[in-house]
Amino acid sequence: MSSSLPIVLSVTSGKGGVGKTNVSVNLALCLSKLGKRCVILDADLGLANVDVVLGLTPERNLFHVFHEGVSLGDILCPTEYGFSILPAASGVSEMLSLSTGQKLELLEAMDVLEDSIDFLIVDTGAGINDNVLYFNLAAQERLVVVTPEPTSLTDAYALIKVLKLRHGVDKFHIVINMAKNEKSAKDIFVKLYNACDHFLTGVSLNFVGAIPQDKAVRQAVIEQQPFCSLTPDTEASLAMQRIARNLAQWTPQDHLDGNIKFFWKKLLFAE
Repeated sequence: MSSSLPIVLSVTSGKGGVGKTNVSVNLALCLSKLGKRCVILDADLGLANVDVVLGLTPERNLFHVFHEGVSLGDILCPTEYGFSILPAASGVSEMLSLSTGQKLELLEAMDVLEDSIDFLIVDTGAGINDNVLYFNLAAQERLVVVTPEPTSLTDAYALIKVLKLRHGVDKFHIVINMAKNEKSAKDIFVKLYNACDHFLTGVSLNFVGAIPQDKAVRQAVIEQQPFCSLTPDTEASLAMQRIARNLAQWTPQDHLDGNIKFFWKKLLFAE
């Protein structure tokens, strides 16, 4: 893969508590094992938890980029799993909404990553607030995490609806997390597909896979490790590995506007 054209993928959801950060972390791990250079941007700027899931305590985060003038390279935090994270702040109200100036700061700071990664995985917050919409608009590809809960399905539809009707975004990848079985996961996807097909003209949904319910996932969260590392042979881990192999086939030529600088330029001018 050409180092000059990283792919930017947002991992997002309409509802909190669907395992979005867990998906981001384990996807990065699996892609790294496939030889892809990955960085996770914790884009839940005021309620960051990527570092918590990994048991890390970074000394600096995006708050220090905005308020103390440090570079992204200064806050880039390597992990033992082959990928790095750009941590955000937790419980800092100033981070809940990006200003135009802060977006410009990020744009100017991104040179440090441009030539050194293959995937930038953007772990957004949940819902349809300004930050969530900004990062989803800027990403080249969007992976929407849905669970069997009815509220997760309706909130995922609401997120897709806002991005489509307000901003013209029409392409989404769907992963069903905590699925009872493959049939149940496909039934959930069909419900979402039918709702979008009926009410939102021109939306394209791509089912990338299902991650089954697995007690090992909860245990991994408690132990602050990726479940694909702690228990690599469980059904959940094997499902994530299949999803990663699928995404690893993406090429820069298919995502020419997915490079890092274009990501930040879109973020800067998104409305």
